[in-house]
Amino acid sequence: MRIAMVSEHASPLATLGGVDAGGQNVHVAALARTLAADGHAVTVYTRRDGTTVPEVVTMPGGVQVVQVPAGPPEPIPKDEMLPFMGRFGDWMADHWRRTGPPDVVHAHFWMSGLAALRAGGALGVPVAQTYHALGVTKRRHQGEKDTSPSGRVQFEQFIGRRADLIIATCTDEVRELTGMGVDPVTVTVVPCGVDLDLFRPGAPSAPRPGTGPFRLLCLGRLVERKGVDTVLRALALVPDAHLVVAGGPPADGLPTDPEAVRLAALATELAVGDRVRFIGGLDHRAVPGQVRAADVVVCTPWYEPFGIVPLEAAGCGRPVVGSAVGGLLDTVEDGMTGLLVPPRDPESLAAAQLRQRGDPARRAPLGRAARPRAEERYGWPTVGRATLAAYRTVVVRPSRRRDPAVTV
Repeated sequence: MRIAMVSEHASPLATLGGVDAGGQNVHVAALARTLAADGHAVTVYTRRDGTTVPEVVTMPGGVQVVQVPAGPPEPIPKDEMLPFMGRFGDWMADHWRRTGPPDVVHAHFWMSGLAALRAGGALGVPVAQTYHALGVTKRRHQGEKDTSPSGRVQFEQFIGRRADLIIATCTDEVRELTGMGVDPVTVTVVPCGVDLDLFRPGAPSAPRPGTGPFRLLCLGRLVERKGVDTVLRALALVPDAHLVVAGGPPADGLPTDPEAVRLAALATELAVGDRVRFIGGLDHRAVPGQVRAADVVVCTPWYEPFGIVPLEAAGCGRPVVGSAVGGLLDTVEDGMTGLLVPPRDPESLAAAQLRQRGDPARRAPLGRAARPRAEERYGWPTVGRATLAAYRTVVVRPSRRRDPAVTV
């Protein structure tokens, strides 16, 4: 099968840890590699954001990454990319007229969906959509701090009604999509995956600085909605615990990163600064060592469309204490592979951590149970097969679209 993926802001070639570089980059790269390894021709289309990278880059394993000239060839925040999606779609349509259309185009994120519908509609290519995050959820939790372009929710509803297939990443997303008016018949759930060869128990761990017997790890981008401040407030209620915060810019960039500065000031205010270490963003291959060095991985976002950190913890055989939101409701089996607590609730989080600290004999089985569950549900070969099965439901029948013109 010839598979096109569109990921307008999250290139599989990008360095992780920036404001707009996170789980979607990992997901797109890993899914593309998995499908290519299964014998399919996979091309990922992303917006050109520089002049030093060739237009076409071949990744290990044969996946091609095409840099689409849509907008200025420089980095711009993803929330400013909407005006260039029409050009993005037109360029892909012209490219496919020359090279032959794919069998299916899979859009990642809502703006990619607009470009994919514009190109796919012009050539009759079926379109699959994975949102990765929904504007209605972001607006609900961030309010006036939401920087999404005007009309995002309406565009997402439009995509949901026009795409041939919606691939949701968790069951909570299905509820949100149905509330948006998306026909549930077009929706299938395929979770994100994790590299279980990289994230595994038993390999060497990162050093454990400090003398405390209980080490916590927060891992991910340093943005407010990830709830690291909740972890700091809980830490003040958990004596002798040490916290490592991995994410954001490299360590030498932390002193000028606004969120890192805010969190460091909060740690000082809470008198836990001597028990917190900010280590900055990590190369992806350095992450498992940090996970294995932790007793518990703490993941407390306000909301989370999916979240790969719980899967990385599970792969390493570490329990998670996390917010009972979004994808964590699927990936963390409460009381079996970790503990779930209400979001933005430091007292409940501290109580869960105290249970983990005070009962190591209970903590270890949670981690041991997490690994086989990850192997059963979240390994990339499993996720790849489920994604391919979903594609085949739309490749074998005509596209649902009636009007090929999609105006952005």
